[in-house]
Amino acid sequence: MKKYFEEFKLTEVQKTFYKPPKVETAEKWRKQAPPEFEFTVKAWQVITHPPSSPTHRKAGITMKNCGFFKPTKEVFEGWEKTRDIARALDAKIILFQTPASFEENEENVKNMIEFFSSIEREFIFVWEPRGWSEDKVKEVCEELDLVHCVDPFVAKPLYGDIVYLRLHGSEGKKMYSYKYTSEDLQWLKEFCLNFDKDVYVLFNNVHMHDDALKFMEILQES
Repeated sequence: MKKYFEEFKLTEVQKTFYKPPKVETAEKWRKQAPPEFEFTVKAWQVITHPPSSPTHRKAGITMKNCGFFKPTKEVFEGWEKTRDIARALDAKIILFQTPASFEENEENVKNMIEFFSSIEREFIFVWEPRGWSEDKVKEVCEELDLVHCVDPFVAKPLYGDIVYLRLHGSEGKKMYSYKYTSEDLQWLKEFCLNFDKDVYVLFNNVHMHDDALKFMEILQES
């Protein structure tokens, strides 16, 4: 952890998605990190993913009435846990990643509106959808003031006061094992420089550590 804090400026906490740690643990992380180091938080999956999701089984979660932003006790308890950890980490950004099974339909949009209209707006909320049309993504993000998160090698962000990019590798079966080339990272630098706002770049592939360091080196050459 000490080495990580020396190398990077931020991290996106994944543990909060699978099974949130204790608030006391998050407070320890915050104390161990430099004051300028930033944590972003991935929302607990009971908010976004249904009980049938394999990530529920992986985490040992047995809740039934949860996921898809449904207005249920379990979903809002999931929000409270996510919120409390984000506060402990002094995080300003919370990412909500929805699965491909969270389809573009009226019920899911209605649930999103109810959820985001009911919770505290003390954070920047980022949404990473799967399989939704650009028009509907933009409409929902504008209405609910959500930052549209994308993999820049797949799509372009459609809305938000900041840019939040998550790089998952290449398309295909072994996408997460992809290692970004120097040409890829040079293109990514040019892509980021097109924006006149803060740009967050998060690598989410097997080689994330090396790719992130290499990207930082390319940025420093500018």
